[in-house]
Amino acid sequence: MAQLTDTDIREQVRERYAAAAKAAGHSISCGCDPASAFTEPDMSPTDKSGTEVFGRALYDTEADAATKAAVDASLGCGVPTAVADLHNGETVLDLGSGAGADVLISARRVAPSGRAIGLDMTDEMLELARANAREAGVTNVEFVKGYIEEIPLADESVDVVISNCVINLAADKRRVLRETARVLKSGGRFAVSDVIADPDMDQATRSDMREWTGCIAGALTRDEFEQALTEAGLEDIEINETHRVHEHAGSAIIRARKP
Repeated sequence: MAQLTDTDIREQVRERYAAAAKAAGHSISCGCDPASAFTEPDMSPTDKSGTEVFGRALYDTEADAATKAAVDASLGCGVPTAVADLHNGETVLDLGSGAGADVLISARRVAPSGRAIGLDMTDEMLELARANAREAGVTNVEFVKGYIEEIPLADESVDVVISNCVINLAADKRRVLRETARVLKSGGRFAVSDVIADPDMDQATRSDMREWTGCIAGALTRDEFEQALTEAGLEDIEINETHRVHEHAGSAIIRARKP
C-alpha cells in the first residue's frame, strides 16, 4: 500500500469527522473517536472496563459555561480550559474547535473585553459551533475555517492557545507547534489536552489509519512532544498524564509559554 501523504491524512481526518457530524447532528466535536482507540462497536466514550476516558464526563463543572449540546458533542480527552488560567481581556485560540464547547467556556472566562476564536477545517463542525454560540447567547466568539498547520491569524495576535485532543490528528505536528508559537504574543501561553503515545507503541498501531483518525496512531511520545515544543521556541514545558486512553497511550495536559 502506498504511503499516505500529509494531504491524504488531513483529508481522511476531515472526512471522518464531517461524516460523524452529519450522521448524528451533535454526535462528535473536536478530537478523538474512542471507537478507534478501543474495540467498542459504537462511539462510546468509555474504555474496555467501562471507564469514561473521553467526552462530557471529563468536564465536571466546566460544562456549566457551555451549552449542553456543545459539551455532549465533545469527545476530547481532557479539559484544557481548566488549566489555561484565562483572564478578562485575553484573546484565546482553540485549535480544532469542533462543536465549540471549549470556545464557549473560554469566551465566558475572558469576557467582557476578551474574545475566543475557534479554528476548524470542517464546515459541518463550524456550523454546529456557530449554532451552539447562538443558543448560548455568547457574542465574543468567532469561528474561522482553516488548518492548524496554517493558522489564518496574524503574528503575535493571541494570548492563549488551547486544544482538546486535536494536535495528534495533524500529520505535521511540528509545523502546528511552530504556527502556535508564531501567533502567540510574547509571554503567551500554550495549554492543551492531547494524547501522548508510549515509547513502545507497536508499528501495527502506528500504521493503522483508523487508529490515526481516532487520535492514537499519530500521537507523539512525551519526549517527542517536549522536543517539538522546544524547537518551536516555547519554554517552561510541563507534560502531565491525566489518565489512560489506550493500552499504548495516555491523555495528558501539556503546557508551555512563549518567551
